[in-house]
Amino acid sequence: MSTLTSITIGIGVATLGAPGVQALAVAEDGHLLASTLVPLPAPVRRGAGRSEHDPRTWWPAVERALCQVTADLPRAEIGAVAVTATSGTIVPVNRRGLAAGPALLPDDLRGAEFNSRAAELGASRWAALGLSLPPTAALGRVAWLAEHAREAAGIRHVPELIGQQLTGSRVAVDAANALWTGYDPLAGEWASEVHDALAVPSKWLPEVAAPATVLGTVSRTTAALTGLPKNCPVVAGMTASCAGQIAAGAISPGRFAALLGPTYVLKGVTEALVPDPSGTLHNHRHPNGWWLPGGTSDLGAEPFQDTERLDEAAAARGPAELVVYRESRTTGESREHTTAEPADEVELHRARLESAAFVERLALDHLRRLGIEPTGPLLTTGPGTSSLLWTQLRATLTGLVIEVAPHGDPAYGAALLAAAGVRPGGLRATGGGTLVEPVVAEQPALSANYHRFCRELHDRGWIDDELHAVTTS
Repeated sequence: MSTLTSITIGIGVATLGAPGVQALAVAEDGHLLASTLVPLPAPVRRGAGRSEHDPRTWWPAVERALCQVTADLPRAEIGAVAVTATSGTIVPVNRRGLAAGPALLPDDLRGAEFNSRAAELGASRWAALGLSLPPTAALGRVAWLAEHAREAAGIRHVPELIGQQLTGSRVAVDAANALWTGYDPLAGEWASEVHDALAVPSKWLPEVAAPATVLGTVSRTTAALTGLPKNCPVVAGMTASCAGQIAAGAISPGRFAALLGPTYVLKGVTEALVPDPSGTLHNHRHPNGWWLPGGTSDLGAEPFQDTERLDEAAAARGPAELVVYRESRTTGESREHTTAEPADEVELHRARLESAAFVERLALDHLRRLGIEPTGPLLTTGPGTSSLLWTQLRATLTGLVIEVAPHGDPAYGAALLAAAGVRPGGLRATGGGTLVEPVVAEQPALSANYHRFCRELHDRGWIDDELHAVTTS
């Protein structure tokens, strides 16, 4: 890119949580120039585990968001655009590539039985990747559509549909979004033996491109509708969680980022693939050929309620006298347990924040037992960083400096991927975060509470003997 095309645009399409389309513009130095958010309709959830969204609402929202972001930008300086989206959203399409029915969202369970079969059919392939297919994997939904969607002639992921609108022709899907649909990033191919056994036509599956690959250029019509320049490169993005990791700055080997929203996500970079036999971590491919191990905890938002009112008192109280732990939602329950009765709401709040920090320490201990050692400050972003006490507890418990990254929006990461696709040097970190140091005086008490926390989990069979041993070493 020349200095006259130094601005890149990121588009983020969220189909879960608070659905919406975010578009933002980023300068070459990482400065955020413009940003907007256009809401989308809420998902439609019905019985039998059905969770759907209307894909016809996506492009009008993208068009509107792009118009707002580009309104005050010099069009000639916009050099590339990329799309990120909620992973696992699958759309049946007709022969013209248009939606032939509602999108099946990542929490739709209609493919659960197919995923159970796919786990067995591709067992050796998934083992090499360290991949465990959950009941909600997109692969199962594709197989369900192949059996039940009579008007469908194929499927698309969200970035494909948006990319098709941007360029005026079909585009490849990025390898990150293809992973849960049955793409093998280690072999660089679709798991055809699995798709064939599940009666998924090979022609249904798109071409796959590495993230940061140029997929095409903006068409004349789209340029007129959006404010993007004609022939602007359209670059392959990644899943929302991967793009969020990139936005935070975890782009080189050893760097990890913790993204705290309704769930806790830990993602980082390793030079080589490190398969996880437990299936807790899964690996995407880095645009540079490295690997992106990551995992998610269903830690809820409960610890971060009332933080503004209670944090100051909880900080003054010091380490809690009790430990809080919560059953995984995958067990069908989400009950909170305490090892003792809290003295008051301040102690309960403190214990909940500590418990959230324990989950992170447990995730880092799991990485270490796999031989992965994060380096440098642990990057963090998301709504949970609004609690300085929680960030402080995390630093103290893990013994790591925490860097609160200035950016974490997936759309920002998409803009960085767009730049990497057309600018020499690949991905670049923007930096400039706030550093939070451990409080050494509180480490013994917090470590003792962490060991109690892990003992409770181990006694209930929620963590295995090996991991429990690592947590106490």
